[in-house]
Amino acid sequence: MNFSTFLAFYKTTGSILITVFSLGIVVVIHEWGHFLVARARGVRVERFTVGFGPEIFGWTRGDTRYAVCAFPLGGMVKMAGEFDDERSQKPDEFFTQPWYGRALIALAGPVMNYLLAFVLFTFVALNWGTMQPSDQPVIGDMIPGLPAYAAHLQIGDRIRSIGGSSINSWEQMARMIHERPNQKLSLEVERSNEKGGAPKLLHLTITPQRDPQQGMGLIGIMPHIDNVRVGLWGSFKVSLKDLKAWTMQPLRYIKQKISRWEGPKELSGPLGIAQMVTKATKEGAAYVIYLMAIISTSLGLFNLFPIPILDGGHIFLYLIEGVIRRPIGKRAMQVVNTVGISVILTIFLYASYQDVLRLRLK
Repeated sequence: MNFSTFLAFYKTTGSILITVFSLGIVVVIHEWGHFLVARARGVRVERFTVGFGPEIFGWTRGDTRYAVCAFPLGGMVKMAGEFDDERSQKPDEFFTQPWYGRALIALAGPVMNYLLAFVLFTFVALNWGTMQPSDQPVIGDMIPGLPAYAAHLQIGDRIRSIGGSSINSWEQMARMIHERPNQKLSLEVERSNEKGGAPKLLHLTITPQRDPQQGMGLIGIMPHIDNVRVGLWGSFKVSLKDLKAWTMQPLRYIKQKISRWEGPKELSGPLGIAQMVTKATKEGAAYVIYLMAIISTSLGLFNLFPIPILDGGHIFLYLIEGVIRRPIGKRAMQVVNTVGISVILTIFLYASYQDVLRLRLK
């Protein structure tokens, strides 16, 4: 094996290990939430497992067996009396808890994912700063195929005026472009001189393209991104903003796909997540940690969906139990869980299929 082959193998192995570690931490934190609240509610936890498959090593402390298993993706918390054939109505069993106690235990997993995401988002903002779009009317990036690219604008160009009106901010420039779809605009552009002399002034004509969804004009430019230090309190605010954004974005996406009766082709399964983590490792630690925060937020959100066998599905059933004031029948629970498993399996297979399609297109 030559050095280049060894280096490629080392990088690939490192990316795999980072992927496994990232996903493992996110899932174990989720299960730890269930564990903590179950113990606080007086429920006996029989087993806390990191990974799945054959046990590699473990120890027993009190009533709980702690184990590390061969495949380090995921984890599991096994509570006493969690399954029908194990229930004996002892006070330390899961189903001896009132409906709201069981709902709290189920809710604890997603809550821990959100807490982890908050800590990670804060850590990134505090140590590396936060990316904020500059308000200067300077082009930071462009989208090929849109009018700005076709008009030969360049990254670093400053828009001085549009239609004879002076431009002082990105917001002012964007508003003027958005308000004029399919209308010719005359631009005065300042471009740095590569030889170090005075900047060049260019006069261009450009026609904003109408966005089919929002109807506004677009030319395909994006602002320069500044890395800004925000301090501890600012990092908290940035973290909350990121949590909101990464929660609302998937919900808006799902709503859009449902309203258009389209399949979620951008959905990622394990292969897609592994690709994203691998790409993040090339960008540096900040990107890996930020991606872990996104994954943790997504896992917390997904588990809150009222799909049977997910935490959200359990919470929904426990709420129904609280309303009707009696346990849901075993037969009904079996049907509901079967439907839930079918839904989750379908989502998993569909996401994996989309991952494979994306790999084949590369």
